Amino acid sequence: MQPTTAFITGTSSGLGQALAETLLASGNRVYGCSRRASDLSGLRQVQCDLTDYTALPARLASLLSDLDRLDLVVLNAGILGRIEALHRLPMDEAKQIMEVNLWANKAVMDWLHDWGRPIGQVVMISSGASILGNKGWGGYALSKAGLNMLAKLYAHEFPETHISALAPGIIDTGMMDYLCEQADVEAFPALQRLRDARGTEAMPGPNRAAEKVLSVLPRLCEMPSGSFVDIRQLLDPKAYAKLYPGRA
Repeated sequence: MQPTTAFITGTSSGLGQALAETLLASGNRVYGCSRRASDLSGLRQVQCDLTDYTALPARLASLLSDLDRLDLVVLNAGILGRIEALHRLPMDEAKQIMEVNLWANKAVMDWLHDWGRPIGQVVMISSGASILGNKGWGGYALSKAGLNMLAKLYAHEFPETHISALAPGIIDTGMMDYLCEQADVEAFPALQRLRDARGTEAMPGPNRAAEKVLSVLPRLCEMPSGSFVDIRQLLDPKAYAKLYPGRA
């Protein structure tokens, strides 16, 4: 990749941390925000709760206001919530998932719009759950489906910026400890695919997943701004066709 100035949310762990680490290792300037501080050397960061909409603008300004532009923004921060039948998911839990996975990203995009400086590319980290609608994934799937539409709508409002909602595939992060070891696979059969994939190339760790995400950035820009893209569509068409019958 060419030298990049990147801003990433959720840089304290998982994919966000791995993306920041990979970009830093290539000599890029990386700015991050997360609720917990990251220990990555060279990362310029602030700690913030993206759902604290009163405090968020000042935190973003303190981090980014001295920049002339951003080449890459990755809106990665998110939560899974419980795997549960939707009618049993309490409204307060559903609202919290939507706050973090959808409305917090709107708040960041609104600040960037008011910031008014060039932004080359925005990638919103989505999920195949936004399309598949598997039993038990209610709050998470709804929030990521909303995120897909957020990308499409903001494509109209950021005409000089390419925006994508990207499903990065399944990644072996701490989230998988819950999905593969605690959630009820008998009640929610879609979990079995994750359990079968863990420990195989189908479920890479965060660093390998970050390399894949960064490798497809130019190809995302070949698609209409606002598109939802599953990374398997680009890197593993057979797996994509199996996961999304009729969409290949």
